[in-house]
Amino acid sequence: MRVFVLRLRWQYILLVLILAFFAALPQVREPLVTAVTSRGRLIPIYRVDTPDKVVAISFDATWGTDLTDEILAILKQNGIRTTFFLAGYWIDKHPDYVVKIAAHGHEIGNHSYSHPHMNSLTAEGVIQELERNAEMIRDLVGEQPLIFRPPFGEYNNTVIQAASSIGYKTIQWSVDSLDWKNSTSDQIYARVMSQIKPGDIVLFHNAAPGTPGAIRRIIPDLLSQGYRIVPVSEIILDGDYYIDHDGTQKRKPGGN
Repeated sequence: MRVFVLRLRWQYILLVLILAFFAALPQVREPLVTAVTSRGRLIPIYRVDTPDKVVAISFDATWGTDLTDEILAILKQNGIRTTFFLAGYWIDKHPDYVVKIAAHGHEIGNHSYSHPHMNSLTAEGVIQELERNAEMIRDLVGEQPLIFRPPFGEYNNTVIQAASSIGYKTIQWSVDSLDWKNSTSDQIYARVMSQIKPGDIVLFHNAAPGTPGAIRRIIPDLLSQGYRIVPVSEIILDGDYYIDHDGTQKRKPGGN
């Protein structure tokens, strides 16, 4: 009987020691900028989980300016602010348009300097691409870009981690207008309007021929349906959030 009691006491002491050990371990918070799938792959933000009728419109600028003034005029006519993701070599050629875009109140995002296939770069290479471009943007308009869209929508863990290490949220899109395929305005309009829903981020390009005609119809129609159209940084969440397997950014339960 005494042996049995001693054995129970030692089991109790062992249990207490085990619980104390785990309680003393440092608490690790989940990363706020990225999510990890079951295979360990990091995911950027494609869209936002929101009950509000709000969407973000974005334009990638990597070639040409011929249609940019018309796009800016359409946005101004509708009182809309959006996001322009600018590539550095485009900024080199068109610094006056960087100033003009910012003067119209639009957000400027980082689209890398040379528009490379970033999956082939080291973390140092990714950071160099982003910082070189950011320095040019700061010099021209005094703004530090805080969001980054990878060229070709190409990313891996190295790309996302490197961007996050210098303060960037990596942004994709949930609705691709396919304007880069030289789609007609009608085709772009039909594609976007058939897919769009609250929390979406829409991809356009500033030099696609069908884009001005399409957004001339898309924006008023979305506004008439009760949507707000905002820059990307105004739709994405801050504070405690996670990103699910399909790239939807969601508020953590009880998070701010």
